[in-house]
Parts: sequence; structure tokens; C-alpha cells
Amino acid sequence: MRVIGAPGSGKSTVLRGVMANLEKSGATVHAINGLRTHRTIPYSAIKSLGLVLKPGRSGVLDIADAFAGQLSKAGKHVLLVDDLHLVDNESLAVLEAVRQRSDSPLIATAPETYSFTRGQLAVMNNGREALLQLDPLHFEQVHTLVAQVLGAPADANTTARILTKSAGNPGLIVRITETASLSNLLVMRDGLWHMTSDTLWNDHLRGTLEALLAELAPEEVTALHTMAILGTARIDVLEKVVHPDVLERLERRGFLSVIDDHHNGAIAAISPPVITDYFRGEKMLKDLHLLRNKIAGILEAPPQRAQETSSTAECLPRVLSALRGEKGNDDAVTARHFHEHSAARERTRFERWEANKTAANAAALLRIYWGAPLDVQRAMRVCRETPMLDADPGDALFVTITKAFLAIYSGEGVSTAVEILKHFANQAPGQSAEADAAILFITASFGRVPSAVASSAESTTEPAGITGLVDALLELYRFRPVEALATCEAARDDDAFPHLRPFIHGFGLFAAGKIEESLVFALDWRAEARRNLDQFGVVTSSYVAVHGLLYRGHFEEAEYLMSSVFAMGRPGFVVDTLYDAMLRLAGLRHAATALSPTLSIAAQAPTEVPDVGPLPGIGKGAHQLIAGENVQPSTFDRRAAELIKRQLRSGYTLEAMLTALLCTCLCPGGPVLDILRQILRDNGTTSHDQLVAIATAVVDGDHTLLGLLLKHYEADADTYQVGMLLRGALRRHVLEGNTAAAEVMAKASSVFADRFPSANEQLSVNTFRATPLTEREIEVAVLAGARSNVEIAEHLGISTRTVENHISNALRKTGATSRNSLFILVGNAMSQR
Repeated sequence: MRVIGAPGSGKSTVLRGVMANLEKSGATVHAINGLRTHRTIPYSAIKSLGLVLKPGRSGVLDIADAFAGQLSKAGKHVLLVDDLHLVDNESLAVLEAVRQRSDSPLIATAPETYSFTRGQLAVMNNGREALLQLDPLHFEQVHTLVAQVLGAPADANTTARILTKSAGNPGLIVRITETASLSNLLVMRDGLWHMTSDTLWNDHLRGTLEALLAELAPEEVTALHTMAILGTARIDVLEKVVHPDVLERLERRGFLSVIDDHHNGAIAAISPPVITDYFRGEKMLKDLHLLRNKIAGILEAPPQRAQETSSTAECLPRVLSALRGEKGNDDAVTARHFHEHSAARERTRFERWEANKTAANAAALLRIYWGAPLDVQRAMRVCRETPMLDADPGDALFVTITKAFLAIYSGEGVSTAVEILKHFANQAPGQSAEADAAILFITASFGRVPSAVASSAESTTEPAGITGLVDALLELYRFRPVEALATCEAARDDDAFPHLRPFIHGFGLFAAGKIEESLVFALDWRAEARRNLDQFGVVTSSYVAVHGLLYRGHFEEAEYLMSSVFAMGRPGFVVDTLYDAMLRLAGLRHAATALSPTLSIAAQAPTEVPDVGPLPGIGKGAHQLIAGENVQPSTFDRRAAELIKRQLRSGYTLEAMLTALLCTCLCPGGPVLDILRQILRDNGTTSHDQLVAIATAVVDGDHTLLGLLLKHYEADADTYQVGMLLRGALRRHVLEGNTAAAEVMAKASSVFADRFPSANEQLSVNTFRATPLTEREIEVAVLAGARSNVEIAEHLGISTRTVENHISNALRKTGATSRNSLFILVGNAMSQR
């Protein structure tokens, strides 16, 4: 087996873990470590094994004979070689000879992009081979690792910054985190670590970076220094100042990442980005701009690219394939490119506004803050100092709406925001309808949705522009997706709320049960937003796409999608609620794991928010319900019903329906199912009829009807939900001690999973917190259904008391009330892996 990865990717850590597990299993491990300082010393690596040699017998074949003799002894023998590329040639010759004489397996670590010599290949290429590649970590993994290093999680921006600087390299993540803490660049506030400045660079990192660059040739180091000054740039521009062969070598070694930019074509950036900080050192930003202009010279017009506009359901395999292919890219480099692009635009537009403080210049600058990271003081200053006299009505409206959102963001409250918009309407009567629409949007999104009758009574004209889009959004809140889509289609274009139209269209399709169409539309929209370096579009489209992915059971893709958003850091003040909603959605996956709630990624989401919200995840209630402690199913039913009723009272019917549907699938119970059926009936929704019928049979305990429904079930958008419903019913019966019903559900769940393999994947959300069972506890639980404690003890070679302890622990962790229930629960879980 060959374990490959970049320096710091954890190859040696993986190998140490393998060694420990092999030794526990009784195997004899022969470990060799390659050392950079010893690779020119003959036999230095092989002699570390401490082989006993006869006097005068120290040649390659002599040592090989001695080593082969060790491997021929009874028992299992495994060879481990850490950093094969640093092993001296003489030791490689010995290993080659030994491998020809012995069939003992070899596990070796090596760099991902290293060009191996013939001697190294001769050692590795000997029969069958497996390859284990260690990829960069994504946001959630970085979040967990940082929490382990610091003892508590970091906030979302700090985690994103560490990910961006390290490019997901575990070794650099640990080093950056440790040195930032040592240098007082991190401070603990409200249980989370926060950055004290806008940088994590410190002198303690210098040695780490010097070691990382030690293997580079002088011209390669010079090229990186030049690129650090130039910044992210087009390949053709780089080739004017760096020889193409040098760029190729840097890319092969992993120090250069090439990404696609809709504006500039193929561009390149240093990876990991912390290298840029190392080279820039103490240089002032102004000096870097001067040097950059000097090096870059004349930039040619960016190439134009044809855009793909296909968004039909038949394109689902295409968009999913593109998303899976994107998972291999570098989130950190992409995030850095977004940041640099936004920072450059923000700087240019602010300078333009300072020179000429018009509403047009103010609107151009403030649009950046709706998606990119927000400079609160600068945004407030722009709103405060921009005169509105003789301003374009559209620009004046946008600046005023931004000022209203800033009031909410800064804690002044919804009432202040409403007063700002009312004052604007009085000053500009021609814009009063648009101002009223903005007020309606804010009050509905941060308070309560007015009834459809009241809203339509206030509308006396054909909805147009912002008015029509806000009406469409409120219809979506009310779970009237057909009306929302129709109103959105009829409304004219308006720039006051960027991306509101595609958001309503994408989420409206999802709410209408057209999951595939919604998913294709959202992923195509996201791809276009990424090409345009549009962070607002990336966040909003990702939020829509995540719901479609989760609903269809594509959890790995959904997790990556959210991770790529988190890697960019907290977005602007308008879409930050969607960003926090995705933190809570991602945190649901940790609800049934051994992770402490404080280490869950959801801990980065603000807690000072209402329990209910206009869209899933914006309110914290659903996450707290599912991730919290629920001792009995009846308790869960009561809490879930109370939350859903509060959502309905606020007019957030869409959120109530989705909460009721999820809770019904996780732990099917009468109170929540009754509410779900009522919501669907009141809104004339029939897309979930098969799921509701099956849920009714499950809750009523009508197993005969359940069997018929499952037998005649036709695959639809709810196929995964049906599988989750059956597993949830099984767990509920186990917790309630109803063994007979649990056996029926276990059989039904297994048969359904065999018939629809796509529903076979286990959802990592559990209604009741449980610590995962150990391997031994699972083994004992499987045997507990048919054997006594004494028989289990004899079979496993352990004491009867130990068996009793394992069963007791398994019962406590799973909530099962008997040995048979435990056997059913664990056996069903194992059969569906």
C-alpha cells in the first residue's frame, strides 16, 4: 500500500495508527523511517532495524539475508517505510532484495507529486498495490481539528481564515492554530476563539515555512516570491515574469493551484496561501501594489466564454458529476481568490465614492457588502454622508434599504429599519410603493407574515419589480409555491434585491416537490456565481441546492457544498442569515455522534436568534429540538408539536411543513403527523401523498396496510424519506419497548432498502442522542439476540462480567429496553451499511 499526500497531510500519523493497530492484532511490524539528513548515509535506514549481522557480512545481500530470515519466522510480518523518498539507496537495494524473497506486505508513505527513482519504484512495484491518497481537509474537518488543538471551537471567520491560509493541510492547520494562540492572535469570547486582528501570521511560523520550502530550487523560490508580490494572476501574465518550466515544476510539487475564472480565464495562485504571507513579510500593501503593477505590465482583455443555460431535470447527472469533481479542488485557493477580488473591488469603489459622493457610487460600493465581508463602519459612513438630492430613484432606494438592513445588523432593531424606510417614502413619494415593499419584506422576514388576504387587499395595482418579488417571497413563506412561482414570473426585473428572483424560483421548485428541477437550477446558478466571483450568488444558490441534496440523501455532496461556503468566511449582512442556517443544517449531522455539542459546527451559529424563522435553519428551534436531549419519544412529540405550532402562528408555513415532515420521518408520532397532514391538506399539496399514507399506517400500527403500501410503492421524490421513516419507527418502538412492532419495522425497513438501494444510506441525524457503540459492544449486541452471556463470553474469549458490562453500556447508549430490542436495533443498522 502506498500512502501519498502533501507534506503535512498526515501520512506519518496514519502510518503510526496503522502500526499500533497491527501490533494489537499480533502482527510483527518492521518500521523504517527515511530522514532528510540521513539519505546520503549508506544503510542508515535499514540499520535502524537493529539486525544482527555476522562480522564481515555487511553487503546488500548479506543484510537482505538477515532481514529475510526475520520475516520468515512464524507469524504475520508487515514492512512499514515512512518517507520512502528519503531512504538511502543502499537501504532501498536491501528492501528490493527482501521483497523478492518474502511475501510480507509493505506500507510506504511518499509525497503525492514526487518523481520516484528506479530504485524506489523497484521497492514499491512488486505485485498488487493499493493507493491511499490524503486529501486536504474541508471546513467541518478543520473546525473539529482546531477545536481539538485549542480545547474549544473557533468562530466561523477564524476557522475559515485558518482553512484559507493552510489550504486544508492538517500539519499547517495545527501549526497556524498553535502559533496564533501562542502569539495572542486568538482570544476566547462567549465560548469561541476569535481573531484579535486581521492576520494569523507570526514569527513562530517562519521555521515551518522554511522547512516546507527547503526542497525547492533557487529559481522556484524566486518564482514564488514574485508570485507573492503579483498575487493571483492569469497564467499568460505569470509566464511573462516566470519561466513556464518553473511554473510547471511548482504545480507538480503542489505549490501552485490553477483555477478557472470567468473573468480572466485560467489563473494561478500560491498554495498553501500562507507562503504568500511568508514572502510578503513586513512589506507595506502600497509597496506591493507598486511592485505588482511593475511586474504584471499590460493586462490583455480577458477571454469571453460561452455560458451554459440548461437547467432541466435531465441534467441532474451532469450537475452532480460536476459537483463531485469540484470536491477535489482547493477550497482555500478559491476562497482566497474571492476575497482578493472583493477586496480589490471594494477598495476601488470606495476611492471612487470618496472622490465623488453620489448615490450611484454609494450603491455600487454597498452592493459588495450584500455578499462579501462587511466593513460596518465604512458602510455606515457611506449611508450617512451620501446626499440623496437629485439622486437616481433606484440608487436612492438601494442605499436606503441598505441603511435599514444595517440598522438591524447593528442591533437597532426592526422598528428602526422600518422608520428609515417610512422616512424615505415620505421624502420620495414616487418610491413609496417600493419602500412599502421593502418594509413588508423586513417585517415578514424578522417578525410575522401577514395573511394572504391582508396582503392582497393592500395591493391595488399589478405587482411589478420589487413589489412583485416581495409578494412572491411571502407566498413562499406561506407554503404556496405555485403562487410564488407565478408571481415571481410575472414581476418585472428589479435591482433592489439582487438574486431574489432566482432564489424564489429555485426554492419554489423545491417547495412544490420538484426536487430534481430545483437541484439542477440551483447548482447551475451556483456554478455561474462561482465563475463570476459572486459571493452573494454562491451563498444563496448553495442554500437552495443543499436542501435538494439533503432531501435526496446526497449527504457527502451537501456537506461539501456547505463546507465550500464556510471556507469563504462570513458573507455580507443580507445573506448572513442563510450562512448561519447552513451552519445549523450541517450541525444536524453531528447530532447523533460522539461529538460534544460545543464542538459541533452549529456552535458557530449565533444563539441570540428566535426559535422560528421564515426559512429552514434561520430559526434555531428545529436544530435545538433534534440535536437536544430527548429521553422519550412522547417528549419529542410534545416539543416538536409546540415548535411547529409557533411556526404556524408566525405565518412561516413552509418552515412548519418541512419541520413536521423531518420530525415525522425521524420519530413518527401522531401529534406531528396530524399537523403535517393538515398543512398539506390546507395547501392542496399532493406530492407527499405516498409518504403520508405510509406514515399513517406506521403511526396507527396497521402493519397489514403498511405492507400493501410498501409493496405497491412507486419511487418518487420521497423515496429516501420513506426509508428514514421506517428506520425512525424501528428506533421508536425499541425505545418504547415494543419488541413485536420493532421486529415488523426492522423487516419492512430491510425489504424497502433492498428494493430501493438509494434509500439505503444512513442519515447522520438521530432524534435521540446516542454515543456510538464500540466495536466490541456491537459484536456483543449482535450475539445477544441468540446466545447467553456465558456463551458469548466463551465465543469471544472474555469474562461473563465483561459481557454484562458491554450489554449494559449498549443498552444505555442506544436506549433499548431489552437484549432482543438491542439485537434488532444494532442488527438492522448493520444490515443497511
